[in-house]
Amino acid sequence: MTTPSRARSFDTAAACYAAHRPSYPPALLDAVEELAGRPLAGARVADVGAGTGIATRLLHARGAHVVAVEPGDGMAAQFRRALPDVPVVRGDGDHLPLAAASIDLLTYAQSWHWTDPSRSVPEALRVLRPGGALALWWNDFDTAVPWLADQATRLRHFFGEAEDTRFAPVHLRHLPTGLGLVNHRMHWSRRVPIDVHLGNLASHSAFLVIGRDTADVFLAAERDRLTGLFPDGMVEESYTVSLSVARPGGPSRGGRPRPPTR
Repeated sequence: MTTPSRARSFDTAAACYAAHRPSYPPALLDAVEELAGRPLAGARVADVGAGTGIATRLLHARGAHVVAVEPGDGMAAQFRRALPDVPVVRGDGDHLPLAAASIDLLTYAQSWHWTDPSRSVPEALRVLRPGGALALWWNDFDTAVPWLADQATRLRHFFGEAEDTRFAPVHLRHLPTGLGLVNHRMHWSRRVPIDVHLGNLASHSAFLVIGRDTADVFLAAERDRLTGLFPDGMVEESYTVSLSVARPGGPSRGGRPRPPTR
């Protein structure tokens, strides 16, 4: 389990998180609809650990009736500035401030690993309506790409870990069991300035908890290295999105499944 201080470290960097973290490809939401067995339009959705609203914005744009659940003061304040028309309530996956059997789709974008599954699984089952679905997903850097693999090695050395657990796909250790999860992966990328990529790294809890001065040692050296590799100042961040969906209540009654995404 992760420590509370690390889980809440994002409050100190909510603006950086909002400005630099990646979004998700449209194909992800297509896959969520397919595996959940219903369209997002008109669905009652709770986005848990919503942070600054990166995933919430996409769900809302698909026509879902979204309520965001966020524990952190700084992240919730940033969310309200970005999405003033979407309700946000204070809470977390271990203590959902939601009525029983009130939600069609419960989503955790980059956030399930901050929960205690012994509490968050029963909470998810409590708030889902019959036929409801639970969807968990994460963006991970695609270390099949050479420059990202090299950077991952430097991160391991910097943090002094035999395994890069601070930037590894943490969801592999936290997926709930016994829910019949169906897993799906997809690849996508975005082209961004080097400083956006570095801001993305800086917004991760691994850097936030070690302090700004220590983090800047790595980030300054990384800026010099990437500037040499990418003289035009732009990098192609490649990602693997890992999606896991469970329908613990059986087939959805909220609409017909979408056709499979090709």
